[in-house]
Amino acid sequence: MAIALTHLLPVPGPVWGDCPMRAADDRAPPPRRPAWRSAAAACRHVASQAEQAAAGPMPGDLAELLRATRMRLRREGLSADAVAAALGLVARIAADTLGLQARPTQLFAAAALLDNRMAEMATGEGKTLAIGLAAAVAALAGMPVHAITANDYLAARDAARLTPLFSALGLRAASLAGVSGDEERRAVYGHDIVYATAKDLAFDFLRDRPTGGQRTAAPLLRGLCMALLDEADSILLDEAEVPLILSRAAPHAARRAFLWQALSLARGLAVGADFSLHAADRQARLTTAGEERLAGLAAGLGGPWLRPRYRREAVLTALSALHVYRRDEHYVVKDGAVELLDEVTGRIAIGRVWSRGLHTVVALKEGLRPPAETETVAQTTFQRFFQRYWRLAGISGTLKEARGELREVYGATVVNVPLHRPSRRADGPERGFASVGAMFDAVATRAAELRAAGRPVLIGTDSVEASQALAARLAKAGIAAAVLNALHDAQEAAIVAAAGRAGQVTVATRMAGRGTDIELDEAARAAGGLHVISCQHNLSRRLDRQLAGRAGRHGDPGSTERCFVRLPSTPAEAENADIGWIWIPPPAVAGWLRSATLLRAWTQWREEHRRALMRRRLLEQDLHWERRLSFAGQDA
Repeated sequence: MAIALTHLLPVPGPVWGDCPMRAADDRAPPPRRPAWRSAAAACRHVASQAEQAAAGPMPGDLAELLRATRMRLRREGLSADAVAAALGLVARIAADTLGLQARPTQLFAAAALLDNRMAEMATGEGKTLAIGLAAAVAALAGMPVHAITANDYLAARDAARLTPLFSALGLRAASLAGVSGDEERRAVYGHDIVYATAKDLAFDFLRDRPTGGQRTAAPLLRGLCMALLDEADSILLDEAEVPLILSRAAPHAARRAFLWQALSLARGLAVGADFSLHAADRQARLTTAGEERLAGLAAGLGGPWLRPRYRREAVLTALSALHVYRRDEHYVVKDGAVELLDEVTGRIAIGRVWSRGLHTVVALKEGLRPPAETETVAQTTFQRFFQRYWRLAGISGTLKEARGELREVYGATVVNVPLHRPSRRADGPERGFASVGAMFDAVATRAAELRAAGRPVLIGTDSVEASQALAARLAKAGIAAAVLNALHDAQEAAIVAAAGRAGQVTVATRMAGRGTDIELDEAARAAGGLHVISCQHNLSRRLDRQLAGRAGRHGDPGSTERCFVRLPSTPAEAENADIGWIWIPPPAVAGWLRSATLLRAWTQWREEHRRALMRRRLLEQDLHWERRLSFAGQDA
């Protein structure tokens, strides 16, 4: 078949069809290289050739050169020589249209993306331009390109910022941000390069799948030809832990009444005597006495309450809503609705809801009008969705910890992009405290010292609640701090952009994937640059690196330190601690306390492994769901 030709790129047409994408049971093979040349060496070679091509004078007949470049790419595909020539031309035009001179490291990253690789590129090294260069070359080759960002703001910003370059190349680019209605979205997808969020693309993919055996309208997408992901690990791993469910309204008043009764019954049960809480898996479990007490409380309600299993599941959901899921940590209340928080980024997870009635019960707990009941129309996972792309590449500052999973699930290999300037960041020692209060007092003192010296300070916290508590403690010390959390997401770009000013103190929840650079002003640079204080208990080593990577960008000065709450070492400390630690005699934990860094690394590795297993189970469940659909005669 013609598709087997290695140089033939996925383009809508007679060979690939109107909507090219991999079959549901097809897996992308990992990119291969000759044994004598590593992936990094290959990318470095292409980048070097592109840099030489970009250094030459602008040709007199640009239109003819662009035509010849298009023809060569479509004839040879993304071969090393064709990519190098095209990348050099695009970089030269970027310098003229955007005023941005592509650095060798950005050309290296773009070459890696065009070679179907995942590029680990440090925060602040110019990922936006690298993705733009790669998108332009791929689009010149005729492929529809999806440039995928963390949120709508970044999608709109990047599309607008790079449009002068794309227009000069004869390419059309647009963003899906704020676009509603099938006709409008279909028009955006008709562009050569589309900037969008992963969720927008995945849900439009689900809408294009026939749910009754036949498609009733023209598809929105032109296929899944090439995806270029910014913050690739956040999208392919962290956001891949939740299934994507396309639903429609299905009024069930009786179901809401049943959940209201479950909440009322749950409030009548006592922790310890009737149920126990398990924070690790966020579940409650009834004791034998609790089962008997619940049966007695529900005896007079009749209906579904007479069925033990149904009764137990409903009340356990209500107990979890009451005692496990906490406001400003797992969710916020905004505009009269419960909005879930992404545990990795600290952002509101727009469109995400809890299943099995939990979302409704949490809304009832907060005294809110519960959301409308829904029924599932179609579902997928990010793993299955991104496996359907013919070409998949991405970029992030933190990929090496996940390289095994990226290769196994997505067939993607990771290459490291070197810094364009040596790092000058100084990482300070870790500091342990017996309580959150003591830690916040020390952070306030430290922030005051740094602020007085003219240095900007960024303090990372775990939750909305923690960020607000720390901001209040800073205010008490006379320090006015900007706060960035899920309640202030509308001001996100402005807050982050101002965080590099001399003397500025910023408190933020998890900073992963913010996408806005912290630019230092001259006074801040002269004072020693940005200082990052981490008060986070991150579940992943990637998140530690992401926060620390905010300091010392572009070879600027900067420094970091980490504060954590340790186990109390004396009974008096345990009694005065405000976080509920139980004291353990020093002989039993002395070695543990001395090895806090190793302990945290082991805990993070264990959590990363647990989450990887959870994503694998989710993928297996999705595969099972697809098989069931295929037996029913539907296209998954």
